[in-house]
Amino acid sequence: MRPHGVIALTCLALSLLGCSKDVSIEPEMTIGLKNLPGHFPEMEFPVENEYSEARVQLGKFLFYSKMLSSDYSVSCASCHAAEHGFGANTATSPGVFNRPGVRNAPTLTNIGYHPYFTREGGVPTLEMQVLVPAQEHNEFDLNILDAVERFKADSLVQSMSQKAYGKPLDYKVLMRSIAMFERTLVSKNSAFDRYAFQGDKQALKTDELAGLRLFYSARTNCFKCHGGFNFTTYGFENNGLYEVYADEGRKRLTGLPEDEARYKVPTLRNIEVTAPYMHDGSLSTLDEVIDHYDSGGRSHPQKSEWLKPLHLTPMEKDQLKAFLLTLTDHEFMNNPKFRN
Repeated sequence: MRPHGVIALTCLALSLLGCSKDVSIEPEMTIGLKNLPGHFPEMEFPVENEYSEARVQLGKFLFYSKMLSSDYSVSCASCHAAEHGFGANTATSPGVFNRPGVRNAPTLTNIGYHPYFTREGGVPTLEMQVLVPAQEHNEFDLNILDAVERFKADSLVQSMSQKAYGKPLDYKVLMRSIAMFERTLVSKNSAFDRYAFQGDKQALKTDELAGLRLFYSARTNCFKCHGGFNFTTYGFENNGLYEVYADEGRKRLTGLPEDEARYKVPTLRNIEVTAPYMHDGSLSTLDEVIDHYDSGGRSHPQKSEWLKPLHLTPMEKDQLKAFLLTLTDHEFMNNPKFRN
């Protein structure tokens, strides 16, 4: 994160602990066509996949194309819909031939800032992540080389590929362009952003401010896992959802007992529209999520040290929920540049 971004976030944290209530407003910076506020870090692009609008447009076309799936029934957008913060509104999402999904589809909100991908963090780049649904039997179930072959006679796609990467569509172009489009899915204009970083002190109401203070308090410790500009540390935690998990979580990648049922902490941005929640979509509402954390979670050897019974009052639960709703960015979800 840029130094002034750290300062802005630190100032916010101090204000929540009772110090100055004023939060510095930082100037905007530009990456390509995207204006990023000062409390956001600079977005990094791979050397072989630097930003260009032509690459974004090709990636957007492919993101919405059902030709990437073996039976032509699903696309990336099938599990990552704009109206749901580029997440899903079902516990799991069916793939080709209506095969059942295994995990809840995470939001792609600000996905370009993530340091690794999938619930266990085993994929190091966004480009490589594109391969995950492509090869999964219950998702696209189509070899990426076969997907490229399908577009061979598509003059529009080939023209877009030439403009974007200077060559016909191949598997690298497909991976890189979709990743490029996904990097533009930046959510930065929620009510919370307007209050904390744009100087609009009317953006949050009294109950929302009370919830904000609860969120950043030592009593709840919400910010310990959901800190920073993107409301996630990108760490791996067990949140006491079950005593026995059917899904091994990060242990599936590392084989380590201490990683059992630990999953990458998701962003809370646009959480209002990404229900149901948890890695398996087992909690249907934010009220259920708050009740779960209020209880301290179930006993598990790997449960996060930050989880403990909170004993929130009904009013405090409502206030915490009210704050979480301020993280919704309607401008982001309705941006025509992101929609099909």
